[in-house]
Amino acid sequence: MKLFFVSLGCDKNLVDSEKMLALLASRGIEITADPSEAEAIVVNTCGFIQDAKEESIETILEMAQYKETGRCRALVVAGCLAQRYFEEMSEEIPEVDAVVGTAAYDRIVEAVTEALDGKKPRILEPLDRLPAGITGRVASSGGYVSYLKISEGCDKRCTYCIIPYLRGSYRSVPMEELLEEAGLLAENGTKELILVAQETTVYGVDLYGEKKLPELLKKLCRIEGIQWIRILYSYPEEITEELLAVMAEEPKICHYLDLPIQHCNDEVLRRMGRKTTKEQILGTIERIREYMPDAALRTTLISGFPGETKEQHEECVAFVEKAGFDRLGVFPYSPEEGTPAASFENPIDDEVKRAWADELMEASEQVVFRQNEKWIGQEMDVIVDGYLPEDEVYVGRTYRDAPDVDGCVFFRSDGEIVSGTVLTVRITEAAGYDLIGEVKGDTA
Repeated sequence: MKLFFVSLGCDKNLVDSEKMLALLASRGIEITADPSEAEAIVVNTCGFIQDAKEESIETILEMAQYKETGRCRALVVAGCLAQRYFEEMSEEIPEVDAVVGTAAYDRIVEAVTEALDGKKPRILEPLDRLPAGITGRVASSGGYVSYLKISEGCDKRCTYCIIPYLRGSYRSVPMEELLEEAGLLAENGTKELILVAQETTVYGVDLYGEKKLPELLKKLCRIEGIQWIRILYSYPEEITEELLAVMAEEPKICHYLDLPIQHCNDEVLRRMGRKTTKEQILGTIERIREYMPDAALRTTLISGFPGETKEQHEECVAFVEKAGFDRLGVFPYSPEEGTPAASFENPIDDEVKRAWADELMEASEQVVFRQNEKWIGQEMDVIVDGYLPEDEVYVGRTYRDAPDVDGCVFFRSDGEIVSGTVLTVRITEAAGYDLIGEVKGDTA
């Protein structure tokens, strides 16, 4: 039996998808890249913000057409949208044959087989459940780059965020399970391991009574084959001296931190339900750079939060310029039903939200472009992501660039270079968010 799989949304959802694919493949189900050939189709959805919900629904409807034009007999919907609209999913989209909640993805084989038998399985597990023991993965991101999801859910309860309602409270994956999974990924060719969670910095508190990310990192660094370890989604108020010391000491750990601060104004932060202040954020940035002067810092901001004033927005623009973030993304505020902020007074007009987002990005661009020019003439390690035949150049990333969200390095080579190779590139030019360079030394 052939199955087609669509994974939408974030890298954390991608990990769930790869585990579901492994479970399906272990039962002899063939994964096909052609949806018209598939007897079953699984869509692992995202439901984080309005745009993501719309994309998920459009994809479900697109896949449903293969019941008429292809061989599809079972359409299975999993992930955040399935969890969020569990009861409504089949009623609103009758083409859907099975629905699987976020805490039940380990039951995907059951959902597919029952749907193929003509049943209408609806599989929902309590959100305090953590599917355990699934260390196998089917790589979908090139094999040499893999995400390791170290926990599920979140306890922060920010007023704008739907995630705790879709993913539950914070649950750390046991360390021995993570180490086994990382070891298998390394055996299968992973060179860059990226740690993800709703929040990586409090890993282990629920299981071990204390933050265990530093210990986990040290053990991951001992795994042969892994060359780079990158950490995403680190809340600034939870970053400890111990964590920074480990990052500075271990050569495999990229000097890169993603700090999703969302805003800088104390009043806006308070109404967002954030647990930090502008002064504390600046203090954390200063400490990071004391330990790692070459650290690349990424952040995300929300523009147009309900009640935000023009003065508070301008304060955030000035903060972006002062803090000197190397990478930055902005999301216009999206009211999500069921969250406290959705009922807040004084909503901001959509056009204003978008204009404010543009102003924040413009301020960030000036910072990023200046920072990039400092690397001209420097030699940097680059992991190769592929070749662009139309331009006859290779594309890769430095330690300062996470896949899909940050910049790239473009360079030429007379020899063929395999994706996943880490080599030295001398930077010769800065081109906006990207760098241009030339290969140094042996590329074999």
